[in-house]
Amino acid sequence: MKRYVIKRILQSIPILFGITIMTFFIMQLAPGNPMETMINPKISPAEMQKMRESLGLDDPVYVQYLNWMKEILQGNLGYTVKTGQPVGQLILERLPATLLLTGSAFVMAFVIGIPLGVYSATHRYKIQDYVLTVFSFIGISVPSFFLGLGMIFLFALKLGWLPTSGMLTIGAGYTGFGLVMDYAKHVIMPATVLAMPTIAVVMRFTRSSMLEVLGQDYIRTAEAKGLKKNVVYLKHALRNALIPVITIFGLSIPFLFGGAYITEYIFNWPGMGSLGIQSIVAREYPVIMALNLFTSILVMSGNLLADIMYAWTDPRIRY
Repeated sequence: MKRYVIKRILQSIPILFGITIMTFFIMQLAPGNPMETMINPKISPAEMQKMRESLGLDDPVYVQYLNWMKEILQGNLGYTVKTGQPVGQLILERLPATLLLTGSAFVMAFVIGIPLGVYSATHRYKIQDYVLTVFSFIGISVPSFFLGLGMIFLFALKLGWLPTSGMLTIGAGYTGFGLVMDYAKHVIMPATVLAMPTIAVVMRFTRSSMLEVLGQDYIRTAEAKGLKKNVVYLKHALRNALIPVITIFGLSIPFLFGGAYITEYIFNWPGMGSLGIQSIVAREYPVIMALNLFTSILVMSGNLLADIMYAWTDPRIRY
């Protein structure tokens, strides 16, 4: 396993370089440039040209990429065009909020999705199964922005149970347990919206896999021995049924970070997703490139984590 992990990490290096090349040149093909957002009648065309040259925007594309990659390898993610703030510092300031949101959604997706999938499989073709099937289709089909606005209208405006937006109650001055509860109240709605599609997918994968496993001979043998159904389902069937679900486990990490863009914007959550939306509008290419790089690393890390979990779940799998 150690050899395999080292090999995969080494293989990911050229892949990561390829991703950076593609994303960098795609960004160059986007219409406009960061200087267009800085147009000011007080700045003369000559001064604008000097600013372009100082930012390296007049250099050939390949030169701009090599300069950017050189700084990346030195740990410098660049600077914002408008304010000159270090991109790395900007992302680190937003990272805890995004980790709180995506971590909550990740836990919610699997803690809810797997039990619902098992319950649906063990009640196949019954009313409970049909209800959960409809629920999963709704969870996959409803857009996150529509679900988010609907939850804000119902739980925040109509019922007044939860806050409409933000991460903390401004000026409340909570400490200790009160602070934790305030975080929890603010994270419930955005985490639910972010986790809903993953809950539905995990539930359907778990149901399908459980039905396949429950038809195996060793399950019938365990039932014939007189073992309790809960023991058969949870100890013998569920572990083997989790193999396909592990694929979702690995791929859901970048999916949740990608979905955080819309969710954070709807709920005014101060994370990297809302930073990404602001950067796209402002054409802050250094920030967008850094976020793309971060997401690419997450994708490869998620796939590697899924492969490791395969071997842990099923002893027959060895690398």
